This record gives sequence, structure tokens and C-alpha cells, in this order.
Amino acid sequence: MTLCEKILKFMKTHKLGITPLQAMDHFGCMCLAQRIYDLRKMGYKIKSEIVEVKNRYGKTCRVARYTLRE
Repeated sequence: MTLCEKILKFMKTHKLGITPLQAMDHFGCMCLAQRIYDLRKMGYKIKSEIVEVKNRYGKTCRVARYTLRE
């Protein structure tokens, strides 16, 4: 299974989507944005939004979260 296929399967089973940290933790993916670009080129409709999360030091950071469009 390719990395794009793993990310796609994750997004299908996790309706809240995927963030870069989740992609790193689950799949060792260092560049989620590139894999999302590849999936979009394959024809998948993927929504991106900026969300605020806490980093390990408790500081608020903004990251992208990607979800599949129904």
C-alpha cells in the first residue's frame, strides 16, 4: 500500500481529517501537503482548513487539517 493510499484510507475512516502531526505519527510522512497534492491530482476532493492546536509546550499553533469532501 502506498503512502497516498494509507492517508486516503485514514481520511475515509477519520471524518475529522488528518493533520501533519498525525501523518508523521501514523505513517512517518514528513510532507503531508505533497501527498494531499498528489491525491488531488488523482481526482479526490479534499478540503483544507487552518486549525489551532497546542504544541508540546502548551503554545497555540496553526496547522492545516485535510478532510475528504463528501
